[in-house]
Amino acid sequence: MASGRIIFLNGTSSSGKSSIARELLDILDDGVFFHLAVDAFNAMRSKRELGAEELDAALRRTRMGFHRSIAAMAEAGNDIVVDHVLSEPWRLLDCLTVLRPEDVLFVGIHCPLDELVRRELARGDRPSGLAAHQYGLVHAHGDYDLECDTSTANPHECAQRIKAFLPHRQRPTAFTRLRQRHLTDGREPLTA
Repeated sequence: MASGRIIFLNGTSSSGKSSIARELLDILDDGVFFHLAVDAFNAMRSKRELGAEELDAALRRTRMGFHRSIAAMAEAGNDIVVDHVLSEPWRLLDCLTVLRPEDVLFVGIHCPLDELVRRELARGDRPSGLAAHQYGLVHAHGDYDLECDTSTANPHECAQRIKAFLPHRQRPTAFTRLRQRHLTDGREPLTA
């Protein structure tokens, strides 16, 4: 059985990843795609109060489980749209370790900080300053197969661009290049 394709959307909170993922599910017509969102995994956790250390450990386990769920779904032949925030270097390293790099179309979802702040305030369901905190972190690795700016293109236009690019993605993929750079070349890997 062939592995499934993974369209991996990475961007800050409020950048438009979930909206693009929903559009992709509506327009992708060459397979059955599933939207796996890190926020959905976070929402499955019990709601009891946790201390800072316990919460950090639970979130790390959640994200590691999320990454392995993506890998398992794709390994079983499912096509996946991933909605994630790679705001800590270890998250990317873990994904590079558990996902088949040739199956991943890595898409950077960008948006200017002032627009992210405006969206975050309008949503009202995120801690104030979350997008600003993540802004300099999520794209620090500097390598994508494709990039979209949601301040100049709406979610449907971004999804159309991703759909058009998917069958023509280049080799080696960004995940292959990142894996070679951070996991196999003897240099110091990304750290937590």
